[in-house]
Amino acid sequence: SQYEVVGVVTQPPKRRKRRGKEIPSPVGLVAEELGIYTLCPEKARDAEFLDELENEVRPDLCITAAYGHYLPKRFLALPKFGTLNIHPSLLPRWRGASPVQRSLEAGDNPVGVSVLFTVSKMDAGPIVAQESLEIDENEQATTLLPTLFDIGTKSLIDALPKVIKGDITMDSATVQDESLVAEASMIDSAEGQLWPTKMSAQECHNRVRGFSMWPGTFLYFQVGDDESNDPVKVKVVETRVLEETAEPTNVIEIGPKKKDGLRLVCSDGSVLEMLKVQPATRNVMDAKSFVNGLQGNSVRWLSGLDE
Repeated sequence: SQYEVVGVVTQPPKRRKRRGKEIPSPVGLVAEELGIYTLCPEKARDAEFLDELENEVRPDLCITAAYGHYLPKRFLALPKFGTLNIHPSLLPRWRGASPVQRSLEAGDNPVGVSVLFTVSKMDAGPIVAQESLEIDENEQATTLLPTLFDIGTKSLIDALPKVIKGDITMDSATVQDESLVAEASMIDSAEGQLWPTKMSAQECHNRVRGFSMWPGTFLYFQVGDDESNDPVKVKVVETRVLEETAEPTNVIEIGPKKKDGLRLVCSDGSVLEMLKVQPATRNVMDAKSFVNGLQGNSVRWLSGLDE
């Protein structure tokens, strides 16, 4: 490579088990294998870390991707060519902690990735490069996120010579339009509950896609006709939206064809087909396996729980 990687900054090592040894982050492990000097500050504002970065590492350019810590002004002032960030959204849409999740939840298509200069305000710096990507209507965050980072990495590498030569600078890069900003707020685990009384099948489907990595999405089922039975929490893993509509009902039934899923009718009559689910304490299973486990009992989705 024509560039020298003088150091890597990553999260501190953590214990995976209560009494186990501390294990470096995945980035830290790769840096260790490659023999690259690694810094693991608790926070990027730690004075000792910043002193080491300024006096020992002395980077000309910094690159960040999903680092997760606020970068103080002292950090940003150190590299003479600035700090570049790979952000998996079409900025200024979806600034913040959960860009891929929020873009899928909103049903965005195309989605995309941006390379931008980092400034003090989160994800607000001028854009160096941007790539859009048309996606399948069933694409999930689990597969989309690494795809976007692959595209973003290539865009970054392509842009580096222009940044180093001074052809692209903080002043010449594309300023973001503040009127188009959408915030990708951090996801709360409670958002994982689907509400067929309030949401259409498409909205439910988009949330399943967006939250596939974390926290996942779920419903409460009543199995059998005895209403005194405890509700069963069921994770909804994979879905699709059917073109047909149906009379609203809380009864869930499997479709007539061999590979059909569990059909959930929302209050607006739209139909969500659940292809894979995971009842509490069980493994992920397809719809047929779930129905076989019911032993002939009916199943209904429940509203009002945790509301």
